[in-house]
Amino acid sequence: MGFGERLRTALDERGQVCVGIDPHAHLLAAWGLEDSAAGARELALRVIDAAADGAGVVKPQVAFFERHAAAGFAVLEEVLRTAREAGLLVIADVKRGEIGTSMEGYADAWLRPGSPLEADAMTLNPYLGTGSLAATLGRAEDAGKGAFVLAATSNPEAAGLQRAVAAGESVAASVVREIAARNAGAALGATRLGAAGVVIGATVAMPDSGIDPAALAATPILAPGFGAQGARGADLVRLFGRVSQNVLVSASRSLVEGGASEVRSRIAALDREIRSAS
Repeated sequence: MGFGERLRTALDERGQVCVGIDPHAHLLAAWGLEDSAAGARELALRVIDAAADGAGVVKPQVAFFERHAAAGFAVLEEVLRTAREAGLLVIADVKRGEIGTSMEGYADAWLRPGSPLEADAMTLNPYLGTGSLAATLGRAEDAGKGAFVLAATSNPEAAGLQRAVAAGESVAASVVREIAARNAGAALGATRLGAAGVVIGATVAMPDSGIDPAALAATPILAPGFGAQGARGADLVRLFGRVSQNVLVSASRSLVEGGASEVRSRIAALDREIRSAS
């Protein structure tokens, strides 16, 4: 079963909430945990346990494990494995972008079946050219994996670059066009979602970035910016219109900052908000 089909099943059966696992110092302190690899492990495994009851997808932010060096990567391996064994789809938020054999190395680490860091999908940075990611996207498709390519991100610093226009098209729109074309050219199943997705922030108005939602009919969308960054689950249809059913509603701090006892209820509340607005 390809990634698009697995993702469509997760969205339809378990809802559109994507739970970010970001064990940064502030959240660890809020949970009464030490700022260490051990603290990150405790938080992450508890979040996975809660997410397995009420969501279909988790997104560990690799930076918050990497900062603890070798011990952090050992924890990350356990976190990725535990989440996948719990039946969750796992997006490794690594934002890698390289050329040639360097990019092949990243793909081997995160997308190869049996790798200690194996995930179901990874995030990719296209700003060495979307074409530089073609081999990785092909490898993902061949392995039943997925990838989400940064297009229009929610951080305000990105607007100048991503909305810059060349040949009558914004940078963000060109990324969307190339990824959508890849999905349009694939032999998709009845679920009609490709393996190649894009990242579009929930705080970004797509018209401001020159993005036509109609181009994304077969493309998964990872949408950070919900919760602490200001967007609400009730805004989903207003923000993404006809392709709102393809959106992973990504939130982290707003789901996790209340401590272990509140993660389940906060995931459930966001899920209800999304469903009521659909």
